[in-house]
Amino acid sequence: MKDCANDFDFCTPTRVLFGKDKINELPKVLGAFGKKVLLVYGGGSIKKNGIYTKIQELLKDFELFELSGVEPNPRVSSVRAGAKICKEQNIDVVLAVGGGSVLDCSKIICDAAFYDGDAWDLVIDGSKITKALPLVSILTLAATGSEFDCAAVISNPDTNEKIGILNPLNFPKVSILDPTYTLTVNKKHTAAGCADIMSHIFEQYMVDGTNMVSESLCEGILRTVVKFGKIAYDNGDNYTARANLMWASSLACNGICALGSDMAAWVCHAIEHELSAFYDITHGEGLAILTPQVMRYTLNDRTKARYAAFARRVFNISECDDKLAAETGINALEEFFASIGLPKTLPEVGITDDKHFKEMSEHACKCFPLHLAFEPLTPDDVDKILRMCM
Repeated sequence: MKDCANDFDFCTPTRVLFGKDKINELPKVLGAFGKKVLLVYGGGSIKKNGIYTKIQELLKDFELFELSGVEPNPRVSSVRAGAKICKEQNIDVVLAVGGGSVLDCSKIICDAAFYDGDAWDLVIDGSKITKALPLVSILTLAATGSEFDCAAVISNPDTNEKIGILNPLNFPKVSILDPTYTLTVNKKHTAAGCADIMSHIFEQYMVDGTNMVSESLCEGILRTVVKFGKIAYDNGDNYTARANLMWASSLACNGICALGSDMAAWVCHAIEHELSAFYDITHGEGLAILTPQVMRYTLNDRTKARYAAFARRVFNISECDDKLAAETGINALEEFFASIGLPKTLPEVGITDDKHFKEMSEHACKCFPLHLAFEPLTPDDVDKILRMCM
């Protein structure tokens, strides 16, 4: 590891309204953009927890259109359907209510509303995004950080691809973060969200050069997830735990934790996107399986100091030898994941054969510059990591 202070240019244009009953500001927020609103949501949980009814009451003076059924790994078909509504109804603003999948889908809907070709074109070539509808989000799951960043990840089952895109036009204009909307999230998705938050941090923390500010932010968020993730898993209606996880999620993926540090390829996300694309598993569960094995595979004389620092500062490992400290920290991470019900192996999520591993490994290295990772990886390395997860 080396200390560094790299230059940066940082802007987060998203206004965040955090706390109880912030949804009451929704009419004023949306009214700034227009009266024709596309409401996008997933499988219907917002109708069970009362958010849907509240939105209907608050937006009685708006013209409201709906797109429901957005998938957990959002598909380009949902993007196409949303863009069609936007074009036909001259939508002014998109309101995304849900977790990262709904938000990601909504971001590309906003882009595709101004694109004459197929929406998948925008995913594989972000330079074609030239204009976007304004997006407002109401978060119901602490996980991806999509409410506070310009990233989106979309799947195409026809090609077995799951591709991420970054575009500054995709920042939400306003995000409403009310932790009470996450009190009813089940254990499975609470745990998966924790793994996703931690993975976002690891991808920024496991770099060659960093600075004390970035390190402290990363380690603080990791400790937050370890503490409050278990509390939220055991006691879902604990508001303080849910609030801490929600804000940790937002900060973990908007880039602020990496400012001034070196950059590296996001290894675990690259590999997990392949798992989700081919097997449609829960993203956070895939990350929980991969992360300890990636760490074990890449632990060597060059990387051991970084992993040891993580072990000591996040899990309070007292081992003096860096390699032993690193190994103990990796085990502690795996034990934490197990304590919140996350799987340890691929067969636990239904992946019982390796027939796609070679193709997945090659595609991961093609879509992500894994040769520039904290520890550079080749397709053969990725294949070996996947086999370690069996």
